Amino acid sequence: MSFGPEPRIFDVLLVEDNPGDVRLVKEVLTETDEPVELHVAADGESAMAWLRDPAPGRPPDLLLLDLNLPRKGGLEVLEELKADPALRRIPVVVLTSSAADRDVRGAYDRHANCFVTKPLGLEDFVSTVRDIAGFWLRAAELPRA
Repeated sequence: MSFGPEPRIFDVLLVEDNPGDVRLVKEVLTETDEPVELHVAADGESAMAWLRDPAPGRPPDLLLLDLNLPRKGGLEVLEELKADPALRRIPVVVLTSSAADRDVRGAYDRHANCFVTKPLGLEDFVSTVRDIAGFWLRAAELPRA
């Protein structure tokens, strides 16, 4: 017998072409207190295709977006996503190796919810992803599909 509502499973779309970063994000998210279903797109075009026809049948609760992607860059994905009324409410955390002011401004100009530069060290990277997950999946109120 079950009491109370079913625990929410958070769908997260990671748009990242670096397999090492994908592996680390996956490991961190499996260790969180929140149940997470991680979906991965390795380029911008695949990300937009997935967003328009998501595997769970609804948009993700959170999008982690690298900027330096093949086929369609992260800023293009962000612009296209935020221009689409069906997708624009998805919170987007830009998680990228760039710290260039033009990228930071470009992301916020396209309505990114957060911009985080990937730390170089392994421990710092893991800690940063934990912090992102803790805030966006535990503390923040996310729109429901």
